[in-house]
Amino acid sequence: MEELKRCGWCLSSDLYKKYHDQEWGVPVYEDQKLFEFLILETFQAGLSWITILKKRENFRLAFDGFDHKKVANYTEDKIQELLQDSGIIRNQLKIRSAVSNAVAFMKVQDEFGSFSKYIWQFTDGKPIKNSRKTLKEVPATTPLSDEISKDLKKRGFKFVGSTVVYAHMQATGMVDDHVEDCWKRK
Repeated sequence: MEELKRCGWCLSSDLYKKYHDQEWGVPVYEDQKLFEFLILETFQAGLSWITILKKRENFRLAFDGFDHKKVANYTEDKIQELLQDSGIIRNQLKIRSAVSNAVAFMKVQDEFGSFSKYIWQFTDGKPIKNSRKTLKEVPATTPLSDEISKDLKKRGFKFVGSTVVYAHMQATGMVDDHVEDCWKRK
């Protein structure tokens, strides 16, 4: 059986391939899933995505299924518990930012009706289909990710630099950066 052609970044493991084939670049409009990716992307800052994928289930357990309402109400005791959890990334600033980002997330929901409406307004509710021949053509940031990052920061979000935002856009299908010969482009 012939192997499917995939984007080169996902070829190093079956976990990466599964993520690429089933999730990466698929449009996400549900707030809870958008929050999950926001949390995971912020923890990924400075690390490889495979590190986060390997710990994803641990994050899901540690962060109450990525329930933003629960995360927003974490106490100092819960934060200290998370700092002892070897199944996740034990970075104090990132853990604390998850809590403050949950609060900011709910404020956006209050203002826009949903986080999805807010974030997707930047692309008029539709994925941006890029045409990249090779991985080298895929940028780490774009003027749009710069704009979204700036707006998120203005709204109180942390660890949402332009690179994190662009990775979030790719993960949630706001942009389609599958290279041209990838089976997902077809």
